[in-house]
Parts: sequence; structure tokens; C-alpha cells
Amino acid sequence: MIDSQDTSGDTPPWDTEDEGDVPSAAELEAAGQGSMFGDPAPAAVDAPVAPVPEPVSEPVRESAAAPKAAAAPSASAVPAQPYRVLARKYRPQTFDELIGQEAMVRTLANAIKRDRLAHAFLMTGVRGVGKTSTARLIAKALNCIGPDGQGGPTISPCGVCEPCRAIAEGRHIDVIEMDAASHTGVDDVREIIEAVRYAAVSARYKIYIIDEVHMLSRNAFNALLKTLEEPPAHVKFLFATTEVDKLPVTVLSRCQRFDLRRIPTPMLAEHFAGICAKEGVEAEPEALAMVAAAAEGSVRDGLSILDQAIAHADLDGEGQVRAEKVRDMLGLSDKSVQRELLAQLLDGKGAGVLDIVARQFALGVEPVALLRGQMELAHRIALAQVSGAEPDAHSAEERAAIASWAQTLTAGQVHRLWQLLLKGHEEVKSAPDPLVAAQMALLRIMHASDMPDPGALVKRLEGLALRIQTAPAPVSAPTAPAPTTPAGSAAMPVPATLTHGAGGEPAARPLDEPAPATSATPEVPTAADAAPSPAAVPAPAPSMALPAHLVAEKWDSLVDEAEEFAGPTVANIMRMQVRVIELAHGLLRYEHAPGFRDDITALLRDGLAKTTGQRWEVERRESGGAPTIVERAEAAKVAASQALRAAPLVEATLAAFPGAELIEDERPAAIGGGGRGRNWRR
Repeated sequence: MIDSQDTSGDTPPWDTEDEGDVPSAAELEAAGQGSMFGDPAPAAVDAPVAPVPEPVSEPVRESAAAPKAAAAPSASAVPAQPYRVLARKYRPQTFDELIGQEAMVRTLANAIKRDRLAHAFLMTGVRGVGKTSTARLIAKALNCIGPDGQGGPTISPCGVCEPCRAIAEGRHIDVIEMDAASHTGVDDVREIIEAVRYAAVSARYKIYIIDEVHMLSRNAFNALLKTLEEPPAHVKFLFATTEVDKLPVTVLSRCQRFDLRRIPTPMLAEHFAGICAKEGVEAEPEALAMVAAAAEGSVRDGLSILDQAIAHADLDGEGQVRAEKVRDMLGLSDKSVQRELLAQLLDGKGAGVLDIVARQFALGVEPVALLRGQMELAHRIALAQVSGAEPDAHSAEERAAIASWAQTLTAGQVHRLWQLLLKGHEEVKSAPDPLVAAQMALLRIMHASDMPDPGALVKRLEGLALRIQTAPAPVSAPTAPAPTTPAGSAAMPVPATLTHGAGGEPAARPLDEPAPATSATPEVPTAADAAPSPAAVPAPAPSMALPAHLVAEKWDSLVDEAEEFAGPTVANIMRMQVRVIELAHGLLRYEHAPGFRDDITALLRDGLAKTTGQRWEVERRESGGAPTIVERAEAAKVAASQALRAAPLVEATLAAFPGAELIEDERPAAIGGGGRGRNWRR
């Protein structure tokens, strides 16, 4: 009880509050702990009672100083706003700040001046070129009322009126911005359809900005079509997408389309220089050019890289964005190292090439970046050759190197270098070990530089061929005249047809010349027989024999027709096994090619009958036949190969490249054809 009286006292509660006797957080926590676990000792209660008079004055002094103490941190906390990245901080607020899209700005300005505003706009392009920013600018341009509140739609919104500020801050009630990536269904579009019936609350137009519109589902697009085609007069639709090819044609036909193009690298570098000046950051022009090149035409990507480069530059205490730091940050190869690598490649120094690749890889440069740098150099050399002007480079050393290569290298060498680098780039990207692939690709390029240019090689071969043609031919020994062959044999009306392909083809006899009479048994001529007698001259045979080359042509034509009417089996047998001795209408005498045992006479008779529609007399002889179709094809192939090897240009090529081999087609010779010669069928 005494403790409770001492704790509470006789002072009323309101007097205690006036004196500021409020328990501290530590006392409240201790009281809570005591109520839960009990007081360990009464001294813990007596301790705060003794200094009761002193804490009364202490809070009074602290309360007087409290406003001053609170004022100090408030003064320093006002400017300390959360950091905004450069891509958000420097988002275009007017069309004048929107870079690289002059054609679109001009079209919109003319449409606003002439009061020819479409009800739906579609902005498409790659990432970071200003699609969403353009949509917001159009919303501001259509709803701006001017500083005096009396303005109308304008291409230069004031930025100070309430609609402009509300749209810029994203809080305008009549400008609805929807992300189609998270609102893809019909229900989301149904909300839009139901809301467009109502007029705008405070703005001139109710505007719907749908970002990434290609993410809407097919049913959502179909639900939006009618409203998109005939919206109320107070509604405007602004679509933005990076994949316009995924939009239905029915949607594209209802929108006024603007293709936002990539920002050129020089324009990006100039834009980044202006931002660095506003931020109070010093940056080297080469560093800004690297950032602009890495952005690939995207302003947002470039500002993100620039933001990172500024933070990276502050680490060394200088606060300057230098090219060396940006190169290290992006993992790019040093331009001087790129030039050194190209020089080693062109000079054929493999050890130097491998050493440069190893050093760059140790510094963190990716192998694919090395080949990309070489491709960029080859491209700039080609441009310098075509234009003839001074190369565009940031340093005088680089300009001198590119100009020197443009003069010493031919156009063919530069294009061949580009093709080899492009091939190596693809191999490095897909290889399991990019470093090894890059080394092998560069070594292949180095060895290819030793090979002659194709044009120079052709000229060299032509010169060698000309020297071979003009060289004196070797003196050859006189050849003996060819021996004559016997006049004929039994049952062989035309002996000349039997020697085709065996010992040379004799001169063809005219078709109207009668065939010489032959006898199955040779007889000794008598005087009476030697005397010429007109009655003894035999009459021409009804089936006159033809020269060898005509027989071959007629037989080839007959085999082609047999393939169609008698089947491919019969035709293949005729091509491979039949050596023709005599061929006429209804008559075939042949020799069976060696290596085949089966008797094919009956098969040939039936096949020829099916082909021509008449009966055939087919006789087999033991010798005297001309080569088969397959044998003639193989012989022609061998002759063509020998003629090719004997050509002056081929001989010159083989002489220029010792050890070279002529690769020939090993496939069997093509046989057969399509209906050559006469038609044997009645």
C-alpha cells in the first residue's frame, strides 16, 4: 500500500500531465515486463522515485529546445527527395523535347491546326523511343486550356494549367492509362465500353491510353472493335505497342498509325551531353558516343546506361565519365586494341592474335565483343573506300588507321574479311566455349588473308593457260596407218556397224548405197564371178542397215519408249545387257554383254512387241555387237574427264596449286531419256 501511495501520490492526474511527468518507453516496457514476470526487487521501484524533482525541470528545458532541434532536421529534409533515375526525370514534357520524331510531330501539329483529329492513334516502335510519352503528350495537347483557362487544343501544351499538371502527374480523372499486359481479358475491355458512354468530368476529351496493346486477347480485341470504330465524340484512344504485327488487321485499319523510328547515334550522344550538363557531370565525347552506340537507338536504354556510367565514374573520386571507365563497364574492347588486333590479322601474326585475345579475355571482354569490334572496323573501312572522304572517328589516330587500310586493301579483300568475321561471329555465339571458337575463327581469318584474291587468281590462271597454249608442242613419232579390217562376216550385212566403239568408227555409208553381198561360206571367186554383170547386182535389202551412230540413236529412242510401255525392268535390261549388232523394223540381232548368264531373247521379244505393237525377230550372236547404253555412258564420262584434265585452264590450276586434286562426280552415269528420235510405235 505504501508503494502504491508513493507511486500515485496525492497529486491529481491533470496536474501530473501539466508537469510533463509521463513515463518513458523504457519505463513502460519495464512495467509490462514486471506485470508479466513479477518485480525482482523493490529497489527497482524506489530508483525512479528519488529523482522526482529533477525530471520535472528537465522536460521543461527540453521542451523549449525541442522546436529548435526539430527545425534543424526539417530544413535539411525538405530537399532530400527520393532519387529518380534519368529516364524518368528527363521524360519529355513537350513535343519540343521529343527527339527524333519530327515527322510525327509535324503530322499531329497540322491535324490540330486543321481540326482533323482522329479518334484512335497507334504508336509503334522499338523500346524506349517515346511511345508512351507521346501518348501522354497527345493527351495534354488535346486537353490543355492554357494559363488563362481559355485555350484550346495545341501542339505546344502550356504545362501550367490544371489538366497539364494533372496529366503529367498521372492523376487526371479523364485520362485513363491501362496496362494491357495485366488487363488482357474481355472483362477489362467491357469496363471501357461501359465507361465511354459518360462524358468527361473536367477535361475536353476522355482519353484511354492502352500500353502494350498487343497483349490483349483475341476476344478482347473483338469486343473492342465496335467501340473503336464508332466511339463517342468525347473519347480518344491512344495505343502503344512494340509488336505491331501481333495486332489484328481490323484494329490497325481503325487507327491512325505512327511508326516511331530509332534515334540516330549522333543525336543520342548530343542529347546525353545536354543531360550531363544539366546534371553537372563532366563526360568525354567518346564516352557519350559509346553509351549512345550501346543504346541501339533507344533513349531509355541510353539514359539507363548513362545513369550507371555516372555512378561508376564517382567511385574513383574524379566525377568524370571517361571512355575508359565506360568501356570497362560495358565490357567493350578498347578501340586501340581492336586496331592492333586487325593489324595482326592482316600481317599474319598468329602469336600476336592469340596474345591479344587472351589479354582482352582476362580483362573481362567477351569473345563475341572482340569479333563485333572487328566487324565494325571492316564496315568503316568499306564505307571509307566507297565515300572517299575522311573516316568518321573520335581520334586522329583512328582516322589515320582506317584511311590507311582503305587505301591498301581492295574492296574484295574487305568484303571477304566481313564474310569471315560474320561467320566467326555466328560460331562464337553458338559455341560451347566462346573463347576457343573466337581463337579458331580469328586464326582462320588470318590464314585466309594469305590466299590470293579470286579476281587475281583468275588472272593468274588465265596467264598460265596462255603460256601453256603458246608453248611449242613436243615432236611425236609418226603413227602407222590403221590396218584394214575384213569386209564382213556371215549374216552381217553391214560390217561397219560391228566396229563401233571397238576399233574406231569408219566413215558412214549413205543410206541409199546398197549393202555389199555377203556369203555365209567363203568361196573362191571364178572368172565368171569376177566379170561384172548388171543382172548379178543384188537388189537392196528391204531392211537396210544403218551406220553405227544412227543405230545407237535409234536404239536409245526405242529403249526410252520400252520403259514407258514394257516397264522399267525390260528397259534396264536393254540398257545394260544388249549390245546391238543389227537393228531394223521387226529385226534385232544382239550380243549379250559379258557378266550376264540369263537368256533374255524371249524377254526382249515380248518387250519390243509391247513397245511397237508388232512382232519382232530377235537373234542372239556371240560377238560383234556395239557397246551397251551403259557402256557408252561410262566411256563418255571417262572421255569427258580426260578432256577436262587436258584443258589448259585446269592444267594451269593444277600447276599453280601443287598437290591439288580434281574432285569428280562418283555417281553412275545418267542413262535413259525422254522420247528421243523416231516413234517406233504404230
